[in-house]
Amino acid sequence: MNIKINSNFKNIKETYLFSEISQRVKRYSEANPGKDIIRLGIGDVTLPLPSVVTSAMKIAAGEMGEQKTFRGYPPESGYPFLKSAVQSHYQRYGVSLDISEIFISDGAKSDLGNLVDILGSNKVIIPDPVYPVYVDSNLMNGNNISLISGSKENGFLPMPDQITGDAAEPAVIYICSPNNPTGAAYNSEQLAKWVEYALGTGSLIIYDSAYEAFITQDDLPHSIYEIKGAYECAVEVCSFSKFAGFTGVRCGWTIVPQKLTADDGTSLNKMWLRRQSTKFNGVSYPVQAAAEAALTPEGMKQCLSNIEYYRRNAALIGEVLDSKGIFYTGGRNSPYIWLECPDKMGSWEFFDMLLNKAQIVGTPGEGFGEAGEGYFRITSFGTYENTVRACDRLREIL
Repeated sequence: MNIKINSNFKNIKETYLFSEISQRVKRYSEANPGKDIIRLGIGDVTLPLPSVVTSAMKIAAGEMGEQKTFRGYPPESGYPFLKSAVQSHYQRYGVSLDISEIFISDGAKSDLGNLVDILGSNKVIIPDPVYPVYVDSNLMNGNNISLISGSKENGFLPMPDQITGDAAEPAVIYICSPNNPTGAAYNSEQLAKWVEYALGTGSLIIYDSAYEAFITQDDLPHSIYEIKGAYECAVEVCSFSKFAGFTGVRCGWTIVPQKLTADDGTSLNKMWLRRQSTKFNGVSYPVQAAAEAALTPEGMKQCLSNIEYYRRNAALIGEVLDSKGIFYTGGRNSPYIWLECPDKMGSWEFFDMLLNKAQIVGTPGEGFGEAGEGYFRITSFGTYENTVRACDRLREIL
């Protein structure tokens, strides 16, 4: 063929992290048959969907089998009943949203990757270490990316004073709080500084709040819109994946306030609606019905019960690290524990040590960016029984 391709895709690094993990585990298993391997590297939930969710899904699926209640294409931005439920969810945190500002999608990852469609050539500021979709989606569009490093010194919470170059230049800024992979979370004062910076420079914040349901501290915002001025500078992306266990069901939402406009006065809300209407056919009715059920009082109770299960796992891991004097972030307001590898070990060196000496699999930090070298991510999404056994093994080798 003589067609041309988007050559920006060539700037994306091969995704080797989890394939490399898989290969190392496979080689170890083949050399050590019968060894009991505990996997604490996965970012997927393990508990089943809450019963209130599955009941709503079954009822909705039954409605699809009846002529009177059958539904075809859903609205691209979501059914009004689910948008209203999301609106009420935000009211719990004192945040008022217009229904037109809420867009239902098939998950946070999709929207985070697709938002670049409505943005032009801008400076892009992304924290390091980072969820890969932020970087890769911008590389696909040929955008100029500036990384700001998280570190032990700043608690893996980079701040605006770390931005280099022209500090007044407007930018698209990605913030994830609580963060994946570090588990660190911004408090209200810190987040207010980011909002102040965005307002002062005419920048846009893309705020990923996918793990907000894990927050327990009162001074940690669940939404960026709890911060004064955020309506004028931020888009927020959230998901049912970790909150309600929808990793295999797929549903999320994005908030695009009506007040957000580009330098020429164009409404970002209208642009996002146009983008979704063109490239997205909406989320199926049974899934949206299930999502609505997750946001009811009983649904919230059942979902938070599952989250408490994972919190208990995280607390167990944290207790081991505390007893060994190992620095870490996360765990308390996040399902992820981001620990400093002991004895100045490299990320992959520590991975091999854990696998060979304790038969535990985690995720090397350098796979999330250069600032992750020397760090390691452990997840609390395993079963309680496996987490207890893993903690016993960690106590023996750390």
